[in-house]
Amino acid sequence: MYGAELIEALRRAADLAGRPGRVGRPSSHEHTLEFFGVGGDRMRAAGCDTVVDAKDLAVVGITEILSRLPQILGLYRHLIAEADRRKPDLAIVIDSPAFNWRVARQMKKRGIPTVYYVAPQFWAWRQGRVRLLRDYIDKALVIFPFEEQFYRERRVDATFVGHPLAELPRPAIERGDFAAQFHVDPAKPWITLMPGSRVKEVRMNLPTILEAAAQLGTAYEFLLPVAPTLDRSFLMSLIGPEEITLVPDALPALWHSRAGIVASGTATVEAAMMHTPFVMVYRVSPLTYLLGKPRVKVPRFAMVNLIAGEEVVPELVQQDFTAEKVVGKVNEILPDGPARDRVLEGLARVKARLRVPQPTSGPAQDPADRAADIILALMARGLAGS
Repeated sequence: MYGAELIEALRRAADLAGRPGRVGRPSSHEHTLEFFGVGGDRMRAAGCDTVVDAKDLAVVGITEILSRLPQILGLYRHLIAEADRRKPDLAIVIDSPAFNWRVARQMKKRGIPTVYYVAPQFWAWRQGRVRLLRDYIDKALVIFPFEEQFYRERRVDATFVGHPLAELPRPAIERGDFAAQFHVDPAKPWITLMPGSRVKEVRMNLPTILEAAAQLGTAYEFLLPVAPTLDRSFLMSLIGPEEITLVPDALPALWHSRAGIVASGTATVEAAMMHTPFVMVYRVSPLTYLLGKPRVKVPRFAMVNLIAGEEVVPELVQQDFTAEKVVGKVNEILPDGPARDRVLEGLARVKARLRVPQPTSGPAQDPADRAADIILALMARGLAGS
């Protein structure tokens, strides 16, 4: 989800610095950056030639990956063939470690400098895989504050650039306008439901979330943002007769909601940045959980809790993720009082930790800008040495 912002930041930085170079395919314009690779609609809109659609790689769980493996291998080979044809000056891989470390390995074989933006969370599980970054990555740009030390201690050149979501502004749309646009009652408290961004995790998480919503009752309006990787019709088929309002954007829904029920992942950071108390939930298939649990190296699942070093928001995972427990935890954080205040104070601390201090002189920079400066400097060194 961060690729489009990075492309825009790279263009801005290149224009300001007047640096020559090419990321992606060769360009006839000396100062023009061009991009190709894996992406979705937002990256296409930012000017990336997406030779592989990110939706085709959006799988979750061991069993789903195995069933889709031939297709994923075909997409991987197609991407590498395009790299051989276009001969990029630099490769940038973003998140998705199972796919991207293999891409990085192929770039290393071809002598192409490679940057990892939003580095893999190997600190959480399979820590031995840090060697993949050490072997194949020239620079890791990390978005969580504790990651820089973790990777540097393991001889990976890593720099914390800040979390892109930490600089999110307050959504511009007012509550009344949002209510009128989506036909929800502004007088009721709103609760945002975020079951995940992939089909399989939505199937695993949404039924229990809907059951919890039904138990919470008609005193609330329930908003469900439609992730770009999901079809509205698919969500409607799961929701059925429940009174749930589908909305296109998560941030305004979270900002105007009293609370959230949010699946583990980036959405938990979005909720924290919108200062919305929430309950984190998650469920995977029994086989995936059985195989994955022994490899987990962290004491908590919610990213905001890991950043804070304590339980800021409740976590309900696997067998603990029941509608009754969700309702109980949501009812604790809905009313004003000590429980809600503790969550709000914890979310504010998390937001502060995700930011990097701004320079004392010059324009303010967001994480994508800082990442772009590092990437262009690395590319300039590579071009100068070629």
